Amino acid sequence: MQRRDLNAPDAPLPAAAYTQAIEVSGATRTLYISGQVGQRMDGTIPDDIDEQIRLAWQNLEAQLKAAGMTLDNLVKISTILPNHGDLAAAREGRSKVLGDRKPASTLIVGGLANPAWKIEVEGIAVA
Repeated sequence: MQRRDLNAPDAPLPAAAYTQAIEVSGATRTLYISGQVGQRMDGTIPDDIDEQIRLAWQNLEAQLKAAGMTLDNLVKISTILPNHGDLAAAREGRSKVLGDRKPASTLIVGGLANPAWKIEVEGIAVA
């Protein structure tokens, strides 16, 4: 698989740690990961935003692992936050997990199906 990160010279630079577009060629598998929330295996949902962020990313990584992939295969993520005030925490949590990786990214501030959820992260990965 070949991956080429693109930030068009005639468009604005990314506002944060992401890539505007990613071209993938030679991929043989694509994984579409449904939104992962900050919920524990036993179904409990912590009140703390930082713990929910950690769990959401942990759950996303579990889906990647189940497909034999890692965060290096992630080419697109979407993050949904019901509370705009949690944006800084979400960015910090994402940075801890992704490090220097910069998948294409979308952030939506809007409601989630369960009012106890404070974050949802979905992704697309290729191998």
